[in-house]
Parts: sequence; C-alpha cells; structure tokens
Amino acid sequence: MGLRFTSVVPADLAEVFAWHTRPGALSRLIPPWQPLRPVAEATDVRDGTAVLGLPGGLRWAAEHQADGYDAPYQFVDQVVSQPFAAAVPWRHTHRFTSEGQGSTRITDTVDTPVPGFLLRSMFRYRHNQLAEDLASAARARTWRGGPITVAVTGSSGLVGTAVCALLTTNGHRVIRLVRRPPRTRDERRWDPAAPAADLLAGVDALVHLAGASIAGRFTERHKENLRASRIGPTRLLAELAARSGVETFVCASAVGYYGNDRGEQALAEDSDRGDGFIADLVAEWEDAGRAGAGAGVRTVSVRTGIVQSPRGGTLRLLLPLFAAGLGGRIGSGRQWLSWIGIDDLADIYLRAVLDETLSGPVNAVAPNPVRNSEYAEVLASVLHRPALLPVPALGPRLLLGDQGAAELALASQQVLPARLAALEHRFRHPGLEVALRHLTGHRQLETAVR
Repeated sequence: MGLRFTSVVPADLAEVFAWHTRPGALSRLIPPWQPLRPVAEATDVRDGTAVLGLPGGLRWAAEHQADGYDAPYQFVDQVVSQPFAAAVPWRHTHRFTSEGQGSTRITDTVDTPVPGFLLRSMFRYRHNQLAEDLASAARARTWRGGPITVAVTGSSGLVGTAVCALLTTNGHRVIRLVRRPPRTRDERRWDPAAPAADLLAGVDALVHLAGASIAGRFTERHKENLRASRIGPTRLLAELAARSGVETFVCASAVGYYGNDRGEQALAEDSDRGDGFIADLVAEWEDAGRAGAGAGVRTVSVRTGIVQSPRGGTLRLLLPLFAAGLGGRIGSGRQWLSWIGIDDLADIYLRAVLDETLSGPVNAVAPNPVRNSEYAEVLASVLHRPALLPVPALGPRLLLGDQGAAELALASQQVLPARLAALEHRFRHPGLEVALRHLTGHRQLETAVR
C-alpha cells in the first residue's frame, strides 16, 4: 500500500525547496480533476498546517511534522483531521536530493492504506506541474530578475487563482483587490465604481481579470451587465494606475474581438476587428484599458481563447458528458476553436507582467487551433470513450438564443499567437491532446520516474 514516486527536475536543490515553501505551491500542485480546493496554506513547511476543502463541507488538514523537517532536503506532513486521520492515515515525506549540474531528484513517499495505483496519476501530475513551473520561473527571471508587487482583480476566479499562484511561487507579492472587507494584509477593498486613491500604493503591476461571466442568453439586461462590469471599472483602474505610478497594466480581453465567424482566415493581432456584440464589447473594453498608456503605463490586452481546465469553463461542462459516452461535435463541427490550457494562459499573464518588450494586444491561444469536431474526437479519445452523439445547432440556440449561440457555442475563429511566436514564447502544451491528458490525469511523465 502507499506509493513512492520519484523524478528529476532541471533546477537546483535550493530553488526546488524554496518553491515548495512559497504561497501558491499547494494550489499549483492540486490536480484540477480532483474535487479539492485550498482553504488554508501552511505558513511554514516545518510545522504549519494546510487545509483542503472537499465536497460536503469536509476538511482535509495536514500538519507538517517538525521532527521530519531538514531544509533543504526534506519536509513531512501528516493528516490530522477526522474522519480521515482514523479512516485513511496519511504521512507524506517530500525528499529532495541534488543530482548535480542544476538538477534535483524529487521523491514523494506516501505511507497510507490507499493502494498506490490510485495515487499514481495525482503524483504524475504533480511532478509534471512542478517541472513545468520551475522551467517557467527560469524563463521569467530572464525578463525581470527581482520580486515585484502585483495587484490582481478577479483573483478568486478560474484564471485569477492560477495567475496568483504562479506569481507567488515565482517569489512575487500579490495584493488581491476584493469587493468585501479585507481579511489579510495582502487584500485591499476595491470599489469598481470609485476606487480609493491609495488602492494601488506601492504596486508595480496591475492585472485586471474581473468582469461578469459572458455565458448566458444575450438579453439586453445581460449585455448591459457585461458592459457595466468591464468598461467603466477598467477605465477607472487604468487612470488610477497612471496616477499611482504603476508600471504595467495587464487587462483580460477575448478573441471575440475578431467576430464570431471569419471563415478560414488565420487571425493575428493586427487582423481587423470583426462584427457582433462581443467584438464591439471587446474593442470598447480594450480602449478603456488604454486610458493610462498616454501617461507611460505599459498596457497589455490578453485576448484569451477558450480556456481548458476541469475546474471551470467549457471543459468542466463537457467532461461529465464525454466521460459518460454522451459527447460529440456541436453543429456542423467545422467551426474553428482557438483554445488555451490554463497553465499556458497563466504563463502568458506572467510574461505580460514581467516582459517589458510586450505591449498592446496579445493573442493568448495555443499555436494549434482545432475544429470543433476534432476537439470532440480528441477529448473522447483521451477519456477512452466514443464521440458519437453530435449536438445539433438547435440545442445551443434553445439555451442561449440565436445571438448567444452564434457568438459563443457556434463561433468560429482561427486565431494564432503571432506576437508570442515572434518572441519565441514556449508553450507547455502546444497540442490539444497533450494538454487534455495533463489536465485530466491521463498523461505520462516525461522525466525519469519510478
């Protein structure tokens, strides 16, 4: 019973150990297909306690053991919360050994009655994720060496959670701009309609991710909510960034800028704007974000494709259907789908914050868009299921209305990351199959594992 899992990562011992001690490490290592979320991270891997939330209000609390701490070689945690401590004893030893030449062997040993084969996909994901995050951090240091302070709106959302954890494990301080009373020293209350004059005091970069979800029927009320949550708040933040001496303003945007159907045209950042409500909304949104550019604020608009993560978005909706063998293409299946894995998207935000050569619109999409029918086939193959039940175009129209279906479920945009390609940006998962295998726990480890 239990498991021993080991691999070698291309980073030195001190950096690997330090990465595990930083805020966000727990969030970065939890497999996205598992129903777990960080409730509280350990303040110290010597003797702190980490708490994970599970469905039904259950809590998994793991207490770090002082007698197992030996920096930078080892730390140990053990489950202490009931009913798990009694029913599923769990002691996890994290061991780090220098392999020389900037490489470190990581060995996870879990003493538990849980059979090892049930744990293998989780630890395969963790080791892959760690190796990729350390490589990402090494690239980031070439753009900017020292730590900075980054304010983030929308920090609790799907993208915000990934971006904040990646920033903090890179050693940067994140200040979360929240609309409720602050609970920690790294939170500040943000009123979107009237941000406080000192909201961005001491901030080097601002990442703006907040905005109402675009999903839903395109009623006049829904469209007005989308405008109200984006245009005004974005302009006010951009203007405040300029007055506060913020160096960089990175704002979320969308590939909807190019319109809902551009045929077979390959779309780059300099392509013309398309037609439709979303195209108009995105253009106005990006214009609001440029309000501080005249005062010298480096401004980046991250035109995001269809984000892939089991924790949210379309993949979260599709996974249960495809796992049950009920998935298939939507409509004709000929529409182009410009997608991006959640970790590649977080990398792009990290680069936008740190790389001073990057400004203006940036297409945050993988370099290999696929048609909807191919997406369905790949997802089904990864899950070892057929993709035999197509969804007729009538289905999205009934749910979203004609306009919502045309601009969301049936939209077709072949968008390419031209700006990033010119910078030789490295994608973790440039191909859809590898991305989905990693995100769903069906990927083989690419480094040495026993």
